[in-house]
Amino acid sequence: MKNYPKEFLKIAEKITNKRAKIVIDHIIKHGFITTEDLEKNYGYSHPPRAVRDVREAGIPIETFKTKSADGKTIAAYRFGDLSKIQPSRVGGRQKFSKEFKKSLYNANNGHCYICNGRFEERYLQVDHRVPYEISGDDKNFQQNVNDYMLLCASCNRAKSWSCEHCENWNNSKDIEICLKCYWGRPENYDHISLDKIRRLDLTWQGNEVKFFEALKKEAEKGKITLPDYVKSLLIKHLEKHE
Repeated sequence: MKNYPKEFLKIAEKITNKRAKIVIDHIIKHGFITTEDLEKNYGYSHPPRAVRDVREAGIPIETFKTKSADGKTIAAYRFGDLSKIQPSRVGGRQKFSKEFKKSLYNANNGHCYICNGRFEERYLQVDHRVPYEISGDDKNFQQNVNDYMLLCASCNRAKSWSCEHCENWNNSKDIEICLKCYWGRPENYDHISLDKIRRLDLTWQGNEVKFFEALKKEAEKGKITLPDYVKSLLIKHLEKHE
């Protein structure tokens, strides 16, 4: 067991988040924790989420590569520069009130802010436009609905994966970069995780499904993928109106 500063150990003891606590205690005891440990020993199917809880609690974590029991290259995690601990985040994320979530739900008429699918409120999750990892909860927490959005579980996972692999997330942590990203402002952005690309998510519900099925059949006839077929139709339409 490595000897850690007493100040750090006192801070670590104050963290109550279950997943974060497991990761921290394992690293204190063994020096690091692997994705294999998290999956097989602790039952977490999405190891990065557990590690992210530690970062959100203000504890620096760095990633490196190691070998699994069967020789495969896997990710492992250890503490980073402990001088960069953020004690103000030890309590983790603050909880959103039911009233605040309802205001977000009504603001976008029950739609996911990314895919625009309509869901019951219980299936949507409150998300920081600027990832908590970068901005934390400031003094204006839960006061401005424009700083948050509701996402379906699928879009929330997609955003998490994309953000966690972004250079800004891992190094710069520039809030303004996040606010110009698709994942922060899907209604007005100029990049997606720093890549100069554009994205359009379409969801077909209710009576619209029949049109989706019609498009799918036409795409199959032309032996083209459905996204490429829809894109070709949009391009032809715009070319006619140039």
